Amino acid sequence: MDQAPVPLDTVVISATRGEVAAFAAPAAITAIDANVIRSAGPLVNLSEALVRVPGLTVLNRQNYAQDLQLSIRGFGSRSTFGIRGVRVIVDGIPATMPDGQAQASNVSLATAERIEVLRGPLALLYGNAAGGVVQVFTQAGAPEPTATLSASAAPYDAHRVGASFAAASGEHRYTIDASRFETDGYRDHSAARRDQLNAKWSWQLAPATRLDTVVNVLDQPDALDPLGLTRAQWEASPRQAPAIAFTQDSGKSVRQKQAGWVLEHALASDTTLTARAYLGERDLDNKLSTPLAAQLPASSSGGIVVFGRQYAGTALQLARRFVLGDAVSARLVAGIEHDRMADDRQGYLNDAGVRGALRRDEDDRVANTDVLLQASADFGERWSAVAGVRSSRVRFETRDRYIAPGNPDDSGTLEYRATNPVAGLTWHAARELNVYANVGRGFETPTFTELAYRNNASGLNTDLKASRSTHAEAGAKWRSDSGHGVEAALFDVKTRDEIVVDTNVGGRSTFRNAGNTARRGVEIAYSGQWTQELRAAVSLTALRARFDNGNRLPGTPERSAFAELVYAPAPGVHAAVEMVHVGRIFVNDANEDCAPAATLVNLRAGLRRRLGALEIEPLLRLENATNRRYAGSVIVNEANRRFFEPALPRTWLASLTARYRF
Repeated sequence: MDQAPVPLDTVVISATRGEVAAFAAPAAITAIDANVIRSAGPLVNLSEALVRVPGLTVLNRQNYAQDLQLSIRGFGSRSTFGIRGVRVIVDGIPATMPDGQAQASNVSLATAERIEVLRGPLALLYGNAAGGVVQVFTQAGAPEPTATLSASAAPYDAHRVGASFAAASGEHRYTIDASRFETDGYRDHSAARRDQLNAKWSWQLAPATRLDTVVNVLDQPDALDPLGLTRAQWEASPRQAPAIAFTQDSGKSVRQKQAGWVLEHALASDTTLTARAYLGERDLDNKLSTPLAAQLPASSSGGIVVFGRQYAGTALQLARRFVLGDAVSARLVAGIEHDRMADDRQGYLNDAGVRGALRRDEDDRVANTDVLLQASADFGERWSAVAGVRSSRVRFETRDRYIAPGNPDDSGTLEYRATNPVAGLTWHAARELNVYANVGRGFETPTFTELAYRNNASGLNTDLKASRSTHAEAGAKWRSDSGHGVEAALFDVKTRDEIVVDTNVGGRSTFRNAGNTARRGVEIAYSGQWTQELRAAVSLTALRARFDNGNRLPGTPERSAFAELVYAPAPGVHAAVEMVHVGRIFVNDANEDCAPAATLVNLRAGLRRRLGALEIEPLLRLENATNRRYAGSVIVNEANRRFFEPALPRTWLASLTARYRF
């Protein structure tokens, strides 16, 4: 039977770095369970399930060469590829690099048990570029040995097949999952394939000690890039790709391997030590759409980017609970984290999709060292407080090995430091009502990609500053015994030196610091069980994100909404109607054009039946049932005015999952 999107008794850890009921968490936090994840789509993109989260905008670009566009309260909206300004963590292991750039393509949704989305000031305690935090927790083992086979199909020859096995034996719990996704793409020149392997092993070494091991492998060869379209091209034929995409064969090939370990040891009944270590490597070959003529100047780094990346990190955290008096207790968390990334990067001429002469050769290094102190306290039954501070140091270094006439030595270093405090207070007004307020300060360094180029010059963009922000939030959470709940949050964020796109030409972007920006808004979420068969969920977001000159922040809708009505007439049977609204999205800092607002209707129906040891779960979805033509996302400040990335028309999805319990 379909489950409610945010169960009222869900336990979360993102807000306090320790288990706490979502209702009691002193922050705006949304948890999405496995049933919602499995019913939201083909288990390929985070956008399938996250569309229901207030305050979060996730745009599926229908472009597997560039990944999703994901932003929280406007943070991350400027990203031209990957995820920027939002921290992504999978099973305790960062998917965000030390410079703040993240990729979500290695997340295994098929075995995800829960996704948590933390918004607001407490997210700032996760460090650089933490405008919000998305944490994914995957399954480790099963009460009975369980083999699962899944398959899905959709138009444009999109299909996914997957297999997993989960079991538990004594002190060991383990899950392994493998899948392949392929599509010809809705648009011309947008075919892609993605192979994934994920494994999780949880070993209870001793009654007080547990070691989790996580391994994942991603192979995404030849994901073609259809680029954006001008408004005229989009309105004339949204499935087309610009001629330059074919001429230069724009696209990307990615291979990534990663392993991580999380050790948790109870030193005493009130003291826990947690250690984390991970390492990985990522190889990328990216053909840009830069015309050959634009690659010929001596200072150009070509039109094909190739790098081999090695990255690793460690962290140590100590948490201790204190009893300070009658009905007064406290919890103290102290931690230190170190992460590093090293790229062996080359650039080559792109001559009609063929690798030409070397035009760039350098070693890029970035590392961060952070120290965290966080304290929370309960004062009787009515009041609780949280406070924390994080000190961060992020260092960039590049060593240029390609020095030629007209292309000088561009080696250099940059370092950013910040100490950011956060504080909050919660009033437990009644058993069914909590009211909280938080304030904090955060920062966001440029990524290496943003530092890599200057406008009309070479070398690191040393003029680019880290942006600094001040956040304030007030919220309330109410729930009733009859199965209804409402959460609301008001927020105000002021940022100086916002990092924005300066130029975006031929697949290459340069960046600059803008003036001040202000983000103010409200988020509301409701979930309720109306009858035994009928339940509903609604989330609403209003965001006013403006530069100090009054222009709207591009890439960020000022209105968004999600509504769902689920009918479950019998155990294992469900049908639902979904409504998704995304407001207009401006395409550049000058607000010269925008992607129009769009309201979509999706329908779904599913069944779960158990036949002895076998369980089958078919699912049918009809996406964009009214066949609305709209732009799924925009490429911010694209210099060729190819801003628009078309979304899918009316389409369907059919999937079947079979589980056998031994």
